[in-house]
Amino acid sequence: MNQLHQIPWTEIAILIPLAGALILRFVPDPFAGRKWCTVCSGLAFAMEVMAWNDFSLVGPQSLEAGWHLTARFFEKPYFIVDQLNAPLLPLIALLYFFTSITTTRTKIRRFSFSWTLLQEAILLATFSCQDPQMLIMLLILGTVPPYLELRGRGKPTGTYVVHMLLFIVMLVFGWTAVAVEGLKHTHSLRVLIPLLIAIMIRSGVVPWHCWMTDLCENTTFGTAILNLLPITGAYAAVRLLLPIAPFWVMRSLGTISLITAVYAAGMALIQTEGRRFFCYLLLSHSALVLVGLEAIDRVALTGGLCVWLSIGLSLGGFGLCLRAIESRRGRVRLDKYQGLYEQTPLLANIYLLMGLASVGFPGTFGFVGMEMLVDG
Repeated sequence: MNQLHQIPWTEIAILIPLAGALILRFVPDPFAGRKWCTVCSGLAFAMEVMAWNDFSLVGPQSLEAGWHLTARFFEKPYFIVDQLNAPLLPLIALLYFFTSITTTRTKIRRFSFSWTLLQEAILLATFSCQDPQMLIMLLILGTVPPYLELRGRGKPTGTYVVHMLLFIVMLVFGWTAVAVEGLKHTHSLRVLIPLLIAIMIRSGVVPWHCWMTDLCENTTFGTAILNLLPITGAYAAVRLLLPIAPFWVMRSLGTISLITAVYAAGMALIQTEGRRFFCYLLLSHSALVLVGLEAIDRVALTGGLCVWLSIGLSLGGFGLCLRAIESRRGRVRLDKYQGLYEQTPLLANIYLLMGLASVGFPGTFGFVGMEMLVDG
């Protein structure tokens, strides 16, 4: 049993979808591609569950001392499980597994399974990486697949490209300045402001949220869900900004995030199109995660992490329900009665359950996280 703790589960979970993506480039049949994608994403989920189980049993010190694939080629291991990403990695793998397994026949030919597996490998590597330079490279690499899909579908790419280019420039410039000044506790504004702007752009904080709604409208809904739900900007904030930022920077990010949460919630109330409603609802919740992470309080921090996990599960299920309705009716309009309950009562009940869970209804996991966040 002790030998199992030495297995690099997380690195295997990254390699499985990466290998699957390479294989699917030579599989022209989309139905076979769906099966390959489901198997690979399911195996990746199982590996991440094993990594989480090992972390809970032996602790971070034993895992860091274990055998790592990257340590055999580099001076140190790059992909490590810790207190922050231990539950997030299985959540991400679960989202990809559910998205692939719920892809209907009407969506199979428009949904790229090879790019989905490649994106899963990049995202799992991003959320398991703690080295700043490697993390920045992975964050930049993660912006490429959505652009390629937008371009392949003939959709406008200007909004996405402008925001992501600004994100990359600010991120690289800010961290280069950090390297020049050294990893000290106090940094100048020319270091902190670019990093703060990069984090806000990637998190969709107002006024840099337009790329998120644009992505929801112009890519396949499955791709939009898988790109936005993990809240990569929050992870980048914890790894890159939180260790070096003074109190006022984190308080500023928390204040702007709180304004974003209120603004996005108000915008969600007036939407008549299903995708835009989902995007603003997600934007409001992800901003609350940032509020909790930047609070100097253990209760609020725990609440923010609980909300992070909650919206991954609830909004993930909610978005997949909307995606299933789209496969039957096309784009969902919220100002028209759909009348699908008699045809698909199970889907309607799941839609109701996920909708209640996504707003923190009493008795759901999100209710606990929101209570802790408000109290903190």
